[in-house]
Parts: sequence; structure tokens; C-alpha cells
Amino acid sequence: MLIKPLHRLWRLLPPSSRRYFLARLGAYLAPSITFNPPTASTVIIAGEVSRASGLGEGARVMHQALQKNNISSRLLDVIPYSFSWDRYTKATQILSEYPHAPLILHINSPQIPYALLALPRNLVKNRRVIGYWAWELEILPKDWMVGFQFVHEIWVPSQFVANAVQKWAKYYNKPVRVIPHPIADRVVYPVSHICRKSLGLPKGKLIILVSFNLSSSFARKNPLGAILAFLKANKHDRGICLVLKISYSEHYCIDMDKIMNVIQGHDAIIVNRNILSSAENQALFHYADIVLSLHRSEGFGLVAAEAMLSGKPVISTNWSATSEFIDESCGIPVPYKLVPVKDSREVYQFSNAYWAEPDCDIAAQAIHKLVADSDYRFALGSAACKRAYKQFNSQSLIKGLSAIGVVTDME
Repeated sequence: MLIKPLHRLWRLLPPSSRRYFLARLGAYLAPSITFNPPTASTVIIAGEVSRASGLGEGARVMHQALQKNNISSRLLDVIPYSFSWDRYTKATQILSEYPHAPLILHINSPQIPYALLALPRNLVKNRRVIGYWAWELEILPKDWMVGFQFVHEIWVPSQFVANAVQKWAKYYNKPVRVIPHPIADRVVYPVSHICRKSLGLPKGKLIILVSFNLSSSFARKNPLGAILAFLKANKHDRGICLVLKISYSEHYCIDMDKIMNVIQGHDAIIVNRNILSSAENQALFHYADIVLSLHRSEGFGLVAAEAMLSGKPVISTNWSATSEFIDESCGIPVPYKLVPVKDSREVYQFSNAYWAEPDCDIAAQAIHKLVADSDYRFALGSAACKRAYKQFNSQSLIKGLSAIGVVTDME
């Protein structure tokens, strides 16, 4: 009888307070780490590898890169707040087989205690634990404080994230290393057997792709800004088509209603809500002509980086992590103004938080320029591909492994 009143009281708390309480509770229950544990040469990569999320993809890509570079690694599916006996049994098997293998958790700081609680306590205790974290603002919310005490060091995909975590990392005396996702060494799938029609793409149109996961924040991904820029460009360029690739739309009906209301009556806009395989996703980038990312902030920008690797020009907001690898030589950075964060889900909503509001008019002009000048479009895509292979290889990852005592053949 007490559960319903307690639940109502819980729901009355602000989301930030609920998240902080959960993080502190996890910190109280989770196993502490051992100072200076031994390190073996096999690496265990753990995270939400069974889910289509940015951190899940980061874990999968890191595992693929290690395999390509002949570095022994195992992949472990760990989902905070969701216990599974099958996952626990698999974790027990792998962790028992490699008792001193460092554990790289692609799990953000507030969920680190719950990730550790989902693993056999005795097999985590005397092991090096690294948190691979991504965050999208210049400052951290208070629930992020808890994860620092459960990792030996922190790896991040960009300098932007490093700057955000540095203050608390210094307080807890934890090293921070910038290790971009090594997507240049990911598995490349053949896509010739995947036709445009199977992906819902029309013939005879230049494809402008906007790809995002709704669980990663509707406000931050800013699909309405991308739609607005496309509609402005479409007034002058009728031979273009906007493809909105949206993951997990079924869980965010209010957000999807906003999108569908804006695009209603516009035949040049196609929505793809399917969860694509890795091969299908690479095929989608293959058929795209331009990739548009008018985000308000990114901790890395996997979509933009993947597009560059596929040789596609990217139009992207010139702020946060994407500004570290997209400039005028390999893409079109879109100017912005910083504005206070307004997030209806209140994931990013806290005092003194700012993110970018990209200029949709200039983004529309960029679309028109790329559509009108195919030579420029192809040259920019070629330069983007070269930049991506140079910036997103495995060198930083291998240096990071060497720093923690993992011996590789690359040394």
C-alpha cells in the first residue's frame, strides 16, 4: 500500500534530483576499486553493445579496431538498471577467464556504479577499470560526480568532453585521455547488394541525410532546425530529398508528433524509423550525397564522422566536438550563437548551461552551394574522407592501452 504514495512523491522530485539520488544510491552499493591492480594484455570492452546508442556503437567500434590491430579483446554487454541472468553468466565466464584484463566501460559516470553492480563483485574488485565517457555540455551535472571514484582513469572521445570532466578529474586525481572513436578501423561491410529502394530512397534525387537517435535528446539533436534549413533550400533546389533516419521513435511520441507536424505536406522529406543493421547503415551513408547535422551540441559526433569516412561532405554546427574535425577544408561549419539550454526532458537543463543555436539560413545556403556545384561537393567529400582516416585511426587507442600497461605488437 505504501508503494503508490512513495512513487507519487518520487515523481514530484525534479528529474535532476532523482538522477542524483539514484547515482548516490548506486555509489553506496557498488564495489570499490583496488589501487594499482595488475594488467594483462587482453582487454575487455563493456557497454550497451546490444543497443543502437552512441556509447553502444563506441564499444562495438573499439572492439572491432582492437581486433583489426591484432590486440586480444572481448566484448561484454552491460546495461545499467537492467539485470539479466544471461548477461551476468556471460560476464562471469569472460571475467573469470581474464582475471587481470582491464575493463573499459563505455558507460557514463552516473551509471558506472550500476554497471559494476551488474557484474560479479569478486571479479571486478582487483581489476583496472576505465570509464569511457561522453558528455555534450561544457559543465557536468552533479550526478556525474559519483563515477570518478569507481574508475582508475577516464577516456573521452574529444577535447570538448575532456575540458568538461577535467575539474572533477583533478579533484579525484584521475587521468583523462582523449581517445577518439577509432571508426577508421571499424568493420566495413559490402553494400552493393543493398539497393536504394530497400532503404526507401528515391531515384534521381540528391539525398540529404539527417540521422539521429531520439533517446539522445530531441532538443540537442535539433531535427527541426535541419528540417527548416532543408525547406529553405528546397525552394530553390527541387531535385533534393531530405531523409530523416530516426532511431527509437516509438518511445518518444511527443517528439515524433512535432516532427511529423512540421513535415506534413512536404513530399521531398522521407522518414525512416527502422533500426538498421551495420551494413544497412553504411549503405545509407553510401547513397547519401550530403549529411546535415545542425546539432546544438555533440560530445563526439559519430554521424558526422561516419559520413566523412564515407566520403560525404558534412554541414555541421561549428561548436562542441564536431568543430575539432570539421572545418572549411573538409566540410561546411555553420556559425551559431550560444543560448541557455532549454531541454523539455531536463537531462541537460541546469543553471549556467549553454549550447549552440545554429544559423539555419546559412545552413540552407550551404545546401544550395553543394547541390549546385558537384565538383565542390565531391572535392569536399574526398577531403573529408582523408581527414577521417587520419583523425579516427587506432593510434590514440593503442597509446592509451600502452599507458595502462597493455603490451601490444604495435609498440
